[in-house]
Amino acid sequence: MAGMKADQEETDILLSWSGGKDSCMALQALQQQGVRVRALLTTVTEDFDRISMHGVRRSLLRQQAASLSLPLREIMIPRGASNAQYEARMAEALEEYRRAGIVTCAFGDLFLEDIRAYRDRQLEAHGMRAIYPLWGRDTSALIRDFIAQGFKTAVVCVDPRKLPPAFTGRIIDAGFLADLPHGVDPCGENGEFHTFVFDGPIFTAPVRFSFGETVCREGFWFCDLVPDA
Repeated sequence: MAGMKADQEETDILLSWSGGKDSCMALQALQQQGVRVRALLTTVTEDFDRISMHGVRRSLLRQQAASLSLPLREIMIPRGASNAQYEARMAEALEEYRRAGIVTCAFGDLFLEDIRAYRDRQLEAHGMRAIYPLWGRDTSALIRDFIAQGFKTAVVCVDPRKLPPAFTGRIIDAGFLADLPHGVDPCGENGEFHTFVFDGPIFTAPVRFSFGETVCREGFWFCDLVPDA
């Protein structure tokens, strides 16, 4: 039994899932390593029924998980949730998996040391550990490889303090990268923009939608993605 538990800890993990390109690239990296992702963990704002921060409809998130053939664990938080509220809801989900013997959670972070330190502390508090399959990768090379492999992703949220709102609703391709202002990370790692991946080599079928209205809410620009009927 001890050997079985050790094997499970090495091969069964959770993945923090935003629906965007970084978590998608992390998923592909884990699968290439032979790791089994037991669930995608996504924070959903219950008042809006959308992925927190990204603003993508919950129905599209579920279609995405189904196309990836992976279980989805939605962690519901209220609008304007405090950090304490977020951590409490996350702790409930983590404890559920820890009791099942899963003690590792992966994240798609690339280079922000303070974010990594925060995640490490949170996981350690629950007797778990964090891993970062993309950590230290060159972001320019990473996003170009992402595009070359055939992944398709839309920009769903833009911080106008870091990137012009006109980038909201664009597909990330070579033209998008060429248009980025100097100093903007091509993967948006500094919070410049957030994305939703709707197709690629690890999907069984595209997630189909139409672009809806673009609105400014609480200082950020969002492009609504409307599920196709």
